[in-house]
Amino acid sequence: MIEKLIRKNILQFQPYIPGKPIAEVKRELGLKRVIKLASNENPLGPSLKALQAVKKALNSVFLYPEGSGILLKRKIAKKLALRPSNIILGNGSDELIEIIGKTFLDPGDEIIVSADGFIRYKMAGDLMCCGVIAVPSKDHKHDLAGMKAAITPKTKVIFIINPNNPTGTYVSERELVEFFQGLREDIIVVFDEAYYEYATQKDYPQTLDYLRKGKNVIILRTFSKIYALAGLRVGYGLAGEELISYLERVRPPFNVNSLAQVAAEVSLDDKQQIKRSLALVEKEKKKLYRELDKLSITYIPSAANFVLIDLKREAGEISKKLLASGVIVRPMGEYKLPTCIRVTIGLPAENNRFVSALRKLL
Repeated sequence: MIEKLIRKNILQFQPYIPGKPIAEVKRELGLKRVIKLASNENPLGPSLKALQAVKKALNSVFLYPEGSGILLKRKIAKKLALRPSNIILGNGSDELIEIIGKTFLDPGDEIIVSADGFIRYKMAGDLMCCGVIAVPSKDHKHDLAGMKAAITPKTKVIFIINPNNPTGTYVSERELVEFFQGLREDIIVVFDEAYYEYATQKDYPQTLDYLRKGKNVIILRTFSKIYALAGLRVGYGLAGEELISYLERVRPPFNVNSLAQVAAEVSLDDKQQIKRSLALVEKEKKKLYRELDKLSITYIPSAANFVLIDLKREAGEISKKLLASGVIVRPMGEYKLPTCIRVTIGLPAENNRFVSALRKLL
């Protein structure tokens, strides 16, 4: 009976399944020591200044948050030389991806994604009854030429995550210049830059240049990764004022809570947060590469804070055995990479424990 009341596309809609939290694994398996290297979080935690600001703000949680998030928008705008009207705030980037779908996509429209890209883009298309064209990746990275060739009269949005999750690869400035040459102006290009701060490569593109040139782009960034505020859920989108004005019509009121806004504002002022986080990832990533090389295990060099590892065997079972030893990693079966796991760069002791557990299993 209830099934008849549900929208037809929701009946086949597959929900996003997040990685298991530490507390749940401890409870299920009766373990005392568990480390989580599955969700690309920053193990150093947030700015101490941000935590102090949150504590001060606790006394006002009985009040609704400032609905537009204007103070945080002004901070972001000043840092990026934009206007607050170029910015929309979201309950994490996930909400903004959904808002983009609800704002621009009609049934019958099409979106283009990379087959190896973040699964939430496909979900946004499925939710709005759109066609989703998934273009196979090339050398584990977005095939921008292939994505451009896949454009049809129905194409409305193209999603590009850079650096890419789960492969850790990135598209270069040169590739992006070629992609935009002759691109239809009525197509919206969404750049998901959740790992932007980790991408220090010289040829990594600065997509704000395309926004300033008036291109139809939406740039998504987040405070969940390098700023380590994943539990507070705050992301932001950057676009032309007209695009933002339509997205704001769909954005739920009070979608970013007051504590998240305060923490994000203060985090932007703490210059050491990015510096110390980058230093940890760069050092530990190189160490992990060396250990994987010793074990003759294949991996993809990453521009982000995680590494995609190809075990050359069914990774689901290996992940379960790692879980039983108290190490949470992310198997990549949902991305049609059944022999791969994605591993977040953690603290030195956590990375050592992962390598030790993997060595025993293999």
